[in-house]
Amino acid sequence: MIPEKLQIGDEVRIIAPARSLQVVSEDNIQHSIKILEEIGLNISFGRHVYEKDMMLSSSKQSRLEDLHEAFADKNIKAILTVLGGYNSNQLLEEIDYGLIAKNPKILCGFSDITALSNAIYAKTGLVGYSGPHFSTFAMQKGLEYTKQYFKKALFEEGAINIESSKQWSSDATWYLDQENRTFQENPGIEIIHSGYAEGKIIGGNLGTLQLLRGTSYMPSLYGVILFLEEVANHTNGLDVFEFERNLESLTQAPDFEGVQAIAFGRFETNFRMTKEKLIYIIETKIKLRNIPIISNVDFGHSTPIITFPVGGWCQLSANAGKINLIIADKKRAANN
Repeated sequence: MIPEKLQIGDEVRIIAPARSLQVVSEDNIQHSIKILEEIGLNISFGRHVYEKDMMLSSSKQSRLEDLHEAFADKNIKAILTVLGGYNSNQLLEEIDYGLIAKNPKILCGFSDITALSNAIYAKTGLVGYSGPHFSTFAMQKGLEYTKQYFKKALFEEGAINIESSKQWSSDATWYLDQENRTFQENPGIEIIHSGYAEGKIIGGNLGTLQLLRGTSYMPSLYGVILFLEEVANHTNGLDVFEFERNLESLTQAPDFEGVQAIAFGRFETNFRMTKEKLIYIIETKIKLRNIPIISNVDFGHSTPIITFPVGGWCQLSANAGKINLIIADKKRAANN
């Protein structure tokens, strides 16, 4: 089930299924509104987005109400999340999936929103989108590539050929100092294992996706190309170890044999991942040795990022140093 594309003048609802809008500065809120209005969208907010409790979010009931109201409102054409966080999975057992199935529309966000997009796809078949949050649009430098792929994915029909950004930034606290940003040249997508694959896109943030394992909210991995990224949470180099064990755990899933390929998003500088480390981690896992794998794709917790469809379609070709990565909402479009 594919939601309708956006058109100029459409209303987009901002909700906070994880962290509250209250943690975003007023200047950044207004800048995000300005950029989204320049794209051609009208912005409205859920009733509870400013509520904030001890966990930096609103109550579960408040978050569910905003989610359900956004899907039920016929005037709303898409839903953007404020920010990521840690507790979107609290909502999964009480979401009205029947309501969502009857009112399919775009839901876009990344990081902790991985739990929502993958669970909704598993329960309803509705394609969701891993892409920028509402707060991402507050970024005053390095946003053009992100906007370009946001518009390609949510406004345009047909397949999208992914080309790497020219530069990237790992400034995790960009929102505190918009002027002093550090950008570096992007070497582009890198080949870990050559090969060709096509399949359904599942994934997002690896640690969050792992929260769905063993539940009815985890999509099947048969015929899937995994898009996986991870966030730098530590300052002592432990991120690589956490990533390794989460990846190992994922390969132990009963249906992992159905995975056709993996695309890893770019690791932040603070993650302390290197290509050599990534290759080593991959080669210790028998189930990963014979499938195409690429890395350093423009998604994750650095800047900029693509928007990709969770439950959509991907063609991946990585041979002789040449990479073609094509994504689409559905298989027929990817083959055009």
